[in-house]
Amino acid sequence: MNPTLGLAFNQQAGGALPEPLRQRLAAPFALVTGGKGGVGKTSVAANLAVALGRRGRRVLLCDFDFALSNLHLSFGLEPERTLEDFFAGRCSLAQCLLESDGIALLPAASGAAELARPDSARRAGLWRGLREVSARFDLVLADSAAGIGPDVLAFAAVADYVLLVTQPDPAAMADAYGLLKGLSQFAAERRLEVPTPELLVNAAASPQAAQAVAERLASVAQRFLSRSPRMAGWLPRSRELHTSALAQRPLLAQPSECLAAGALERLAQHLERVTLGPEA
Repeated sequence: MNPTLGLAFNQQAGGALPEPLRQRLAAPFALVTGGKGGVGKTSVAANLAVALGRRGRRVLLCDFDFALSNLHLSFGLEPERTLEDFFAGRCSLAQCLLESDGIALLPAASGAAELARPDSARRAGLWRGLREVSARFDLVLADSAAGIGPDVLAFAAVADYVLLVTQPDPAAMADAYGLLKGLSQFAAERRLEVPTPELLVNAAASPQAAQAVAERLASVAQRFLSRSPRMAGWLPRSRELHTSALAQRPLLAQPSECLAAGALERLAQHLERVTLGPEA
């Protein structure tokens, strides 16, 4: 694990976070998130996990959209147990795990209205469960819900690395900045030092167009939040990505030489370096 990563909690800031979330996992924890729904973060998370699995990494891929889970659909899976069962005490976290394409998947529930309501005790219980199983993995990678709800902000605050997915359209960019602002406020109120998310610009027309989006967001964040999010990568508009989503198979689960596949592979290499160290 990269020793330069992680949170520098102010241990004197009482009530900053529930005690379980102050405890680090046995493996680095990376979160893929997005201010706006539909920017492609779930597809990104699934493909990153598959790419790292193919590189020999033991990856636990988690669906942190507790009430409207769809990560399992990216793999064409129908789980028998989900986080809904874990939260209800019907099974352990390990009993929820599925194996697919060389990775372990932790599915969440779909249409569970109760799980859509914020619950700090539920977050703490999940974190305790993850601490128990994380020693089996090199990386815990989670796909969050969209927006700036308490679940998103709390898990972003305890992540070693956050990847913020956006697109070039104004609404997606505005919501990406909103997430950066929400995370900064969440951290300031709790006296936490949290990592500044890196940006992935999805569905861009070109590398130059993606860079322009990243620079605009970084400029606004620097001006108003004193944060300068770096660009982790970009993805083109891709027919292949769309086709793989319809087929319920991650693009990188099969050989592909398309532009999007190459970009995802490079992004996976970057994620591996920043979470597992420069020797990765």
